[in-house]
Amino acid sequence: MAAISGLIRVMEKAARKAGGRLRRDFGEIEHLQVSRKGPADFVSKADQNSERTIWDELRAARPEWGFLFEEGGEIEGDPDKPRFIVDPLDGTTNFLHGLPHFAISIAVQEPRLDGKGWGEVTAGLIYQPVTDETFWAEKSRGAWLHDRRLRVSSRRHLDESLIATGIPFSGHGDAGEWTRIYHALAPQVAGIRRFGSAALDLAWVAAGRYEGFWESGLKPWDTAAGCLLVREAGGFVSDWKGRSLPYCDAEVLAGNDALHSRLHKMLVNALKG
Repeated sequence: MAAISGLIRVMEKAARKAGGRLRRDFGEIEHLQVSRKGPADFVSKADQNSERTIWDELRAARPEWGFLFEEGGEIEGDPDKPRFIVDPLDGTTNFLHGLPHFAISIAVQEPRLDGKGWGEVTAGLIYQPVTDETFWAEKSRGAWLHDRRLRVSSRRHLDESLIATGIPFSGHGDAGEWTRIYHALAPQVAGIRRFGSAALDLAWVAAGRYEGFWESGLKPWDTAAGCLLVREAGGFVSDWKGRSLPYCDAEVLAGNDALHSRLHKMLVNALKG
């Protein structure tokens, strides 16, 4: 087992503290105060409290670092220091409907050496409060579930493969694009699943539970930690053009080392014309 770095311990402490509060709130869903941010896009007191808890913990440990939050937006820090990218509750709609599938995602992104924006993601952690699972990765140090090394699935055949996705919903995503990709992939694979948390979808690709995942219209906080996990577990993540970016969010295609290129070719062919 790789020695857990001080940074990962800081991230896990923050995630577990926020996750404990999410578990308590999850048991009291009917009492949560919920307001709409937009069509089918909710923000709850639990979401806000989770973000505040993570902010307090990470800020105390790394006071000079910046932040990019789903709810709170960008908070600038020392431009020569990394920043945290945080989703305090990925799977909010699941949470509010009593479905026990949601997670906290925290990633670390480095500033570019030329000082023009942000570069590679070097650490990521995804914590699932209900199952008490901590998925984490650091650049060049592998991907892990607690103290167990993760590897992407070894399946080589599409007809044995389980693929995850995010389905467009009210006000989000391109239904026509998704439908074309679905019709290309569905007849070739063992199954397609939509569970409602992109962070966990990517963590599960890293853990070998899925062979692949696709979705578009996401945000950095949805995918930054998960993209690193997949890569450090031996898989590949790209956008529709095949580019391997620090994190893919507008377009995400993840897969194991054997199937990513085949999935990408099928996706490109499906979207031609």
